Amino acid sequence: MQSYNIFLDILPKIDLHGYDIESARVATNDFIDEALKMKYPKVVIIHGIGTGKVKESVHNTLSKNKNVSSYKVDNLNVGCTIVEIKL
Repeated sequence: MQSYNIFLDILPKIDLHGYDIESARVATNDFIDEALKMKYPKVVIIHGIGTGKVKESVHNTLSKNKNVSSYKVDNLNVGCTIVEIKL
């Protein structure tokens, strides 16, 4: 999926299209762990729009992850969430 924000295009990202809720949860935590190891201050999670269940799972997971300082839905693409990592 192509982002409309050129500044987000350079950030590490994971695409969760086609994932179920549990797989999205595991992949989100694994992605955050990798981002922390690589010292990425900001990453993008592409969850899509769909029914909103994957997005809800991702946001629930991010809210419980101690390595996440903040997250928000991208204003230009509501199918993406921008995550700030605690380094």
